[in-house]
Amino acid sequence: MPAVKPPIALLVAMTGLGPFTMQILMPCLPALAAALAVSYATAQLTLSIYLIGVACGQLVYGPLSDRFGRKPLLSIGLVLYLAGSALAVVSPWAWLLVVARVMQALGGCAGLVLGRAMIRDAWSREQSASVMGLVSTAMSVAPMIAPLLGSLLEEWFGWRATMAACLAFGLPLLLAVRWKLPETLAQRVDMPGLEGFIRAHVALLRVPAFRGYCAITACTTAIFFAFAAGAPLIVVQAMGHAPTSFALALMFVSVAWSGGAFTTARLAARQGSMRLLRWGVGIGTAGTALAVLFTLTLPVGIVLFFLPMVIVAWGNGMTQPNAIAAAISVRPALAGTASGLIGSAQMAGGALMTVVCGSLETGNGVATAICMLVPAMGTQLALAYARRAMS
Repeated sequence: MPAVKPPIALLVAMTGLGPFTMQILMPCLPALAAALAVSYATAQLTLSIYLIGVACGQLVYGPLSDRFGRKPLLSIGLVLYLAGSALAVVSPWAWLLVVARVMQALGGCAGLVLGRAMIRDAWSREQSASVMGLVSTAMSVAPMIAPLLGSLLEEWFGWRATMAACLAFGLPLLLAVRWKLPETLAQRVDMPGLEGFIRAHVALLRVPAFRGYCAITACTTAIFFAFAAGAPLIVVQAMGHAPTSFALALMFVSVAWSGGAFTTARLAARQGSMRLLRWGVGIGTAGTALAVLFTLTLPVGIVLFFLPMVIVAWGNGMTQPNAIAAAISVRPALAGTASGLIGSAQMAGGALMTVVCGSLETGNGVATAICMLVPAMGTQLALAYARRAMS
């Protein structure tokens, strides 16, 4: 283990950069579509393409960080992120904004994947679950404030101000990484060329337990992005609420996720990560079932629309830190590769659900609720598979 552990505050900031950048634009999508004279579906590409960029980027950062170290790759990612943010501020066309969002995604995801790898570098498996829970608890502040900040900036200055806020957040983070972040990789892994890249991923995917834990994280992420894809259309357009009301309601989802992650941070060492994982998956599935029940049987307003997602978020906050800690502990020497593969699976699942839900949702919430329930059932199957693999 490295003698110097990375500062928790810096881990929080670097892992929170990606979610912050993704969600700050979410309440602005209707206004962005109007400003650039494109359809809502086209504006939503800034979310879907962002997720695809994060999925692809994490596949690369993980193995390269196992070979060259965590800190150099993180610095490169942050420079790319800042370039994308600057381009997004001045983009006059929707297609150029999509390109800028891809650059943001490819750069910003470095902190997410490398932060998880650094935690596993510096702490043991059970300790890493607690630390990931603690980091996730604090990190939830980013997606908590990002939609509200985005809606306020859009109201006062226009949607471009949200991208300027990304610049204001990313530049100090790059400086802090260069000055304050230690290298945590104790032993570098030799991965010559493309062959080594593929071999590392294949080695992980051959492990049944890793596949099960990876599927759990992908499915729980897909639940949230099904909700994220349909929610602005339902709440802002169909229900007629202001973007700030949507952003304030979304804060309760982040608070609930933070509560679940904090539960993991406090109880992982005492209760064990597998028990907390079972609890989290059960809570999340129950929340999605409520979402379907409410939309089919009740006149759903903003409170009943968000309540099931709050329950889901609490369960996901318990599930993800434990599932991720278990997955990257399967092969500790490939922690960076494992973290990247997990993150890529998460974002791929999220991107798929944004496209599916965005194309099916008409404004009544039924399609969104069903799109949440399907991956929730997937978490149950993945958990059963992982438990069999570990037995």
